[in-house]
Amino acid sequence: MASAELQGKYQKLAQEYSKLRAQNQVLKKGVVDEQANSAALKEQLKMKDQSLRKLQQEMDSLTFRNLQLAKRVELLQDELALSEPRGKKNKKSGESSSQLSQEQKSVFDEDLQKKIEENERLHIQFFEADEQHKHVEAELRSRLATLEMEAAQHQAVVDGLTRKYMETIEKLQNDKAKLEVKSQTLEKDAKECRLRTEECQLQLKNLHEDLSSRLEESLSIINEKVPFNDTKYSQYNALNVPVHNRRHQLKMRDIAGQALAFVQDLVKGLLNFHTYTEQRIQIFPVDSAIDTISPLNQKFSQYLHENASYVRPLEEGMLHLFESITEDTVTVLETTVKLKTFSEHLTSYICFLRKILPYQLKSLEEECEASLCTSALRARNLELSQDMKKMTAVFEKLQTYIGLLALPSTEPDGLLRTNYSSVLTNVGAALHGFHDVMKDISKHYSQKATIEHELPTATQKLITTNDCILSSVVALTNGAGKIASFFSNNVDYFVASLSYGPKTASGFISPLSAECMLQYKKKAAAYMKALRKPLLESVPYEEALANRRVLLSSTESREGLAQQVQQSLEKISKLEQEKEHWMLEAQLAKIKLEKENQRTADKLKSTSSGQAVGVAQEGVAVVTAAGQEDASAKAVPVPVHSTSLAPDVESREDLIRNHYMARIVELTSQLQLADSKSVHFYAECRALSKRLALAEKSKEALAEEMKVASQNNSRLQDELTTTKRSYEDQLSMMSDHLCSMNETLSKQREEIDTLKMSSKGNSKKNKSR
Repeated sequence: MASAELQGKYQKLAQEYSKLRAQNQVLKKGVVDEQANSAALKEQLKMKDQSLRKLQQEMDSLTFRNLQLAKRVELLQDELALSEPRGKKNKKSGESSSQLSQEQKSVFDEDLQKKIEENERLHIQFFEADEQHKHVEAELRSRLATLEMEAAQHQAVVDGLTRKYMETIEKLQNDKAKLEVKSQTLEKDAKECRLRTEECQLQLKNLHEDLSSRLEESLSIINEKVPFNDTKYSQYNALNVPVHNRRHQLKMRDIAGQALAFVQDLVKGLLNFHTYTEQRIQIFPVDSAIDTISPLNQKFSQYLHENASYVRPLEEGMLHLFESITEDTVTVLETTVKLKTFSEHLTSYICFLRKILPYQLKSLEEECEASLCTSALRARNLELSQDMKKMTAVFEKLQTYIGLLALPSTEPDGLLRTNYSSVLTNVGAALHGFHDVMKDISKHYSQKATIEHELPTATQKLITTNDCILSSVVALTNGAGKIASFFSNNVDYFVASLSYGPKTASGFISPLSAECMLQYKKKAAAYMKALRKPLLESVPYEEALANRRVLLSSTESREGLAQQVQQSLEKISKLEQEKEHWMLEAQLAKIKLEKENQRTADKLKSTSSGQAVGVAQEGVAVVTAAGQEDASAKAVPVPVHSTSLAPDVESREDLIRNHYMARIVELTSQLQLADSKSVHFYAECRALSKRLALAEKSKEALAEEMKVASQNNSRLQDELTTTKRSYEDQLSMMSDHLCSMNETLSKQREEIDTLKMSSKGNSKKNKSR
C-alpha cells in the first residue's frame, strides 16, 4: 500500500515536474524574445533620437513609440506578476525568473527615464532656438522698416529744401526784374498822367459849359411841352412799350426749343417706362398667358394702360409754350400765359403718379412674397419702392415751383417779384434731385434684372422686358441729367431776363397790363412799318409800252401752256382708266389660268402610271429640244400613248418649270448651307487667331514682368545694402546745403534791401520833380 502510494505520489510529482519543465522552456523562449525585442527597441530609440535632432515632426512619432513601449513593458510586468505564483511551487526556477524580470524592469526604467529627459531637453532647446530666431528676425525687420522710413523722410526733406531753394532764387530774380520794369513803367505813367490831367481839365470846362446850356434848354422844353409825367404812377408806366430786344427774344426762343427737345425725350422715356412696366406685370411673377394674375396687378395694369393720356399733354403744353415765344413778343413771366397750361398738365400727371404709387408698392411686395424671391431680390425690391416714393415726391416738388412761376401770368399778387430768383433756383435743385433719383432707380433696377435673369424660371420674355425697362430708365436718367444741367447753366440768364420790361426795375403790374402793352407794341410796329414803306417809283411811258407788249406775249404763252397742261391731264386720266381696265382683265385671265391648271392637274391624276411616265419622257425631250435648236429636226420623236388624255403644252411647261424650280430651291439651300458653314468656320478661325495672339501677348507680358520683377528684386537688395552707407552721406550733404542756403538767403535779403532803398530814392526824386 505504501509503495503504491509512493508510486502514485512519484507519478504526480513527475507529471508536475514535466509540466513545470515545459513551462520553464516557454518562459525561457519568452525571455529571449523579450531581450531581442528590448535590443531592437534600444536601436529604434537611438535612431529616433538622431531623427529628433533633425526634424521636429519625428518627435511626435518617437513619443508615440515610447508610449507603445511603456504599454508593452506594463503588459510584460503583468505577465511576470501572473507567473510569480506559479514560480513559488518551484523556488529555484521562480527565483531565477524573478531576478531576470527585476533586472530587465530596472534596465527598461532607466532607459525610459533617460530618453524622456533627453526628449524634454531637446524640446526645450528647439523651442528656445525657434523663439530666439523669430525674435531676431522681427527685430531686424522692424529695424529695416525704420531705416527705410527715415531714409525716405530725409530724402523728402532734402528734395523739399532744394526745391524751395530753387523756387526762392527764381522768385527773387523775377521780383527783381519786375521791380526794374515797374520802376520804368511808373516813370512813363507819371509823365502821361501829367499830360492827361491838363487835357482833362480843359475837357471838364468845356463839358460843364455844354451841359449847363443843355440843361437850361431841356428844362424849358419840359415846362412848355410835357403835359404830365407818366413815370410817376406804376399803373401807367406798365403800359409803356419797352425797347425791342430782338437778341433777347431769339435767345429765349432758342432756349425754349432746347427745353422742348428735352421734354420730348423725357416724355418718350416715361411712356416707354410705364408701358414696359405694364408688360412686365403681365408676365411676372405670374404669366397671364398661363395663369390669371392677381386683382391688384390687374388694376395696376389697367391704370398703367392709361399713361399716354397723362404723359402726352406734357409735350403738347411745352410745344404751345414754345410756339407762344416769338420774335415780336416780350417774354417775361407776366406774358407767358401758356406756362399755366403746362403746369396744369404736370399736375394731372402727378395725380396719375399718386394713383399708381400704392399699386406699384403692393406689386413689389407681392413679388417679395413669391416663393422664388431671394433675399437679394427682396432687398432690391425694397430699394425700388423707396425710389418710386422719392420720384413722386420730386415731381410734386417740381410741380409746386412751376405752379409758382405760372402765377404772375394769371394772378399778379400770387408771387412777389423779389422771389422770382429763389423759385428758379429751387426748380434747378428739383431737377437735379430728379436726376439723382433716376440714377438710383437705374442702378437698383439693373441689379434686380441681373438677379432675376439668374433665376431658373426666368423666361426669354421676362429678360427682354427687363432689358426694355432698363433701357427706358437709362434714357430717363440721361434726359434728366441733360435738362438739369441745361437749366443750371441758364438759370443766371433767366434771373437777369426777368427785368426785361417797361422801365426795367418796375415791371408789369398785372397780366392785363402786359396784354395791353403787347397790343400797343403791335400797333407801334405797324405804325413804324407804315412810315418806312417806300414810295413807288414812276415808270416812263415808252418803258411802260414795252413792258405791256412783253406782258401780253407772256399772257398768250401762259394761256398756251395752260391748254397743254389741261390736255396732258386729260390724257393722264384716260391712261389711268385704261390701266385699271387692263388690270381687271389681267386678274380675270389669272383666275382662268388657275382654273385651267386645276383642270389639267385633275386630268393628270386620272391617267395611268404608264401615261405619267410617257409625259415625263416627253417633258425631257422638250427640254433637250429647247436647248439644241439645230439638232431638233434630227431628234427621234417620242411616242404618245393616248392623244385624247395627254397633257397639252401648258401642262408640260408647268412640269418643266416645277422641276427647274425645285432644282433651283435645292441648289440655293445647299449654297446657303455652304455659306453659313464657311462663315461659321471663318468666325471660329478668326476667334482662334485672336486668342492665339492674345496668348502670345500675355506670354510676352508675363516674361517682361518676370524680368522686371527679378531686376526689382536685385535692385531692392542693392538698395538695402547701400541705404546705411548713403544715410550718413545724405546727412552731411544736408548740413552743407543748409549752410549754403542760409548764406545765399542773407545775400538776397541784402540785395532786396538795396533795391527797396533805390526804389524809395527814385520815388522821392519823382515827387520832387
